[in-house]
Amino acid sequence: MQKFVNRAKELDALEKQYHSNESSLVIVYGRRRVGKTALIAEFLKRHSDSLYFLATEESEMQNLNYFKTQVTEFTGNELLKSAAVDWFTVFKTLVEYKTETKKIIVFDEFQYIGQSNSAFPSVMQKVWDTLLKDANVMLILCGSLVSLMKSQTLDYSSPLYGRRTAQIKLKQIPFSHYHEFFEGRENNELLPFYAVTGGVPKYIETFCNYTDIFEAIEENVLNSQSFLYEEPYFLLQKEVSEIGSYFSLIKAIAMGNRKLSDIATNLGLKQTGLTKYLKVLMDLDLVEREVPITETAPEKSKSGLYRIADNFIAFWFKFVYPYRAYLEKGETAFVLSQIKKSFAQNYASFVYEDVCREKMWELSAANTWNFHFDKVGRYWGAKAGEIDIVGIDTANGNLVLGECKYTTSPKGLSVLHTLQEKSEAMLKLTQTKNVQYILFSTAGYTQGLIDEAGKNANIKLIERI
Repeated sequence: MQKFVNRAKELDALEKQYHSNESSLVIVYGRRRVGKTALIAEFLKRHSDSLYFLATEESEMQNLNYFKTQVTEFTGNELLKSAAVDWFTVFKTLVEYKTETKKIIVFDEFQYIGQSNSAFPSVMQKVWDTLLKDANVMLILCGSLVSLMKSQTLDYSSPLYGRRTAQIKLKQIPFSHYHEFFEGRENNELLPFYAVTGGVPKYIETFCNYTDIFEAIEENVLNSQSFLYEEPYFLLQKEVSEIGSYFSLIKAIAMGNRKLSDIATNLGLKQTGLTKYLKVLMDLDLVEREVPITETAPEKSKSGLYRIADNFIAFWFKFVYPYRAYLEKGETAFVLSQIKKSFAQNYASFVYEDVCREKMWELSAANTWNFHFDKVGRYWGAKAGEIDIVGIDTANGNLVLGECKYTTSPKGLSVLHTLQEKSEAMLKLTQTKNVQYILFSTAGYTQGLIDEAGKNANIKLIERI
């Protein structure tokens, strides 16, 4: 059974648009399987006078006929069914049909019709301007091909540009709500699952009945009959035209080449030739560029590193794509043994750091400190080495430094002391004046460190995320 988790903010946004005294045009978009249709279905449960239309990859005329049939059923106007009509006429019939409450019209996979006929956004512009805008209706255009949804509805060049009253880019479920998919499980034990599925509801639902992460991986990712085995191909093939080039680029990053120069060297290409590919991947939220938190001009920083921003994509390109030949020959046990060797320390530990940085914002919002961050990130550089967590309250000159330990043994005072040794350099780099410390550990802390934290309010120890 599909669970509906953590979309309160998005539902509130839709409700606000619905209760507007004027017509609303809402764009909902995001990557495949992130839960757009589930969000809309949940919203429509609250409102009876709604028409949901799912476009197909067939011709525009076929889609028009399907839409006409649905409008006929919705309005009871049988004359429409046999008439030769266009989009404008069908929408006119729909608008003129009286309902007790505000009508909601949903076009899901909207981009497919625009693919079939590039002039379709212009058709919808006319429909909106002349029929819907002043009819007190709510029109939702939803789509999963991010690049096409942007070009057809959001870009300046789109005929629909400037007409939307709201847009929702649906993101993945954050780790703070991940446990809601699992019965009676704690966050710490779910971290390995999150490291594979990320916050994509469809992936999570596939894994939520397992207790052993490696069994789940074997049956749902390494199994050639599982939809996840080929998922990155389906995710990218309609978004990009040169899928081989993008696969090579993502694989290079997954293998640890994070500097632009290293990626270029790995691929045997010039750095300038990679820019357009990286931009597309960043627009799709599959790759992101990070810089040390101390950088004042991030766009110009020479310290930028690229990372895969989607957990499942990162896992697949690190542990599945390089071993496809083995999997095709049925050597699943060998591939699984390779995953087990490095999964915890060379993969899940980095996801744990991401989760801890996300947790910092929650702790700040919960008034854990008597100040609030405006920046949370990490630092790497010659002056202070590497620091997993840096939280900055710029306005009041407060700094929090932290370390994340994904481990099976309790951490002791040495971790704190190493962090404290870096504090002077970080105070100068961040131009702050007060420093506090926070440690995250999956295996707890030694009694010595617990005692030290008990005597010093500036030290916080977090065991459960």
